[in-house]
Amino acid sequence: MALGEFRLFRFKSKSQIEQEDREYAAWAFPYGDLQRERLTNLVKELDPKASLQLSLATYLTCKEIYGNTLKESESKEAAAETMINVIKSYGQLIRSSEMPFYVALVIADAEVDESCSYPSADDMRARILELENKRVKKRKGWRRII
Repeated sequence: MALGEFRLFRFKSKSQIEQEDREYAAWAFPYGDLQRERLTNLVKELDPKASLQLSLATYLTCKEIYGNTLKESESKEAAAETMINVIKSYGQLIRSSEMPFYVALVIADAEVDESCSYPSADDMRARILELENKRVKKRKGWRRII
């Protein structure tokens, strides 16, 4: 990470920083505030005890990895498997028990259109349970989704 990333020394103008922030927000939530609000509400409903900021930061990390791997993968399942392997290479970024939650969330978000109609919390719980049942354990964590 470069020193400019920490904003200790600003190498960019205020307008450049604002432009980058707008571009990131457009990437993270392409359908705007409605999408962010609905996703946030879904996360709160699924896990009311979790830190919302940490959950969203973890989700966005997973979304970025998934998006990058989806371009190179043949299917959503292959992209999800690659995402899991990449995240595992980061160390303890996400606990193994939390992985089905984030995989389900990223895939649900990838299926959303401009209506921002996410699955209900009950549907998401069913998806998470399905992912938990499909996982193949190898010592620690996920090995692959079939």
